[in-house]
Amino acid sequence: MNQLKKLVVVIGPTGVGKTALAIQLAHHYRTEIISADSRQFYRELSIGVARPDQTELAAAKHHFMAFLPVTEDYSAGRFENDAMVLIQQLMEKSDVVICAGGSMLYVDALINGLDQLPSDHALKRELEKVDLNDLLRELEEKDPEYFKLVDQKNPHRIIRAIEVCRLTGQKFSALRTSTKAQRQFNVIKIGLNGDRDWVYNRINQRVNRMIEDGLEEEARSVLPFRHLNALNTVGYKEFFDFFEGKMSREEAIDKIKQYSRNFAKRQLTWWRRDPSIHWIDAQKDDVLAKAIQHIDAM
Repeated sequence: MNQLKKLVVVIGPTGVGKTALAIQLAHHYRTEIISADSRQFYRELSIGVARPDQTELAAAKHHFMAFLPVTEDYSAGRFENDAMVLIQQLMEKSDVVICAGGSMLYVDALINGLDQLPSDHALKRELEKVDLNDLLRELEEKDPEYFKLVDQKNPHRIIRAIEVCRLTGQKFSALRTSTKAQRQFNVIKIGLNGDRDWVYNRINQRVNRMIEDGLEEEARSVLPFRHLNALNTVGYKEFFDFFEGKMSREEAIDKIKQYSRNFAKRQLTWWRRDPSIHWIDAQKDDVLAKAIQHIDAM
């Protein structure tokens, strides 16, 4: 058995039950949770990012939750640095630390580290003026692998990939995964999934609950910040279009469900590349028992 301390990373598509398992594991191992959901970092965003409710937050201590204003940029690189400092502190008193979240790049930064890829401020500003469809065509030509994985409605990620491709003459996807940081703890990856129809139904039900809980009002409250990267997020963008008369309320809600399902598909495509993930059927298995069994065996 590996005697290193353990970082348990709970991953899987949106709406599959990662938060619930993370809280149960935190109770079992008497430890704390690091959130790796980049949109839950922002104080103003709650309903639309499915931030754990007060009962869940009280059940186990969560870090990186509602600690930033939407006006502040926060990168995966900063998250890696900040989270590594916190993990070291938590592991002084616990043998196990839990991480949960659906932001693939942020989880990847924590597990593997981010490569120090080149950047050019002038080139980035130049790319920000280019039409999104033109950027997508260039990315598909230069790096078809990353083109299939990236959120094609997120210009920030697309611009970063093209920036690296142009500066290096190489694929962003290859450079990003070429080297892995050495961690002084054992990383155990628990993946939750279920049948596609089951996952999609959970997503649709979750969106319905968000609407009932007041997502429309929350979106209206952050409308003045719609130009910020933090608000380039499913659940808010669609309501912004509704507010501007670009679609009906019913169309906006349908789009939120559709884009959430699309995001879940991208998450699974991303994670299925990793053979070290221990997958658990969240639909049929005793998830907590299976997770503990695997963690204790590592």
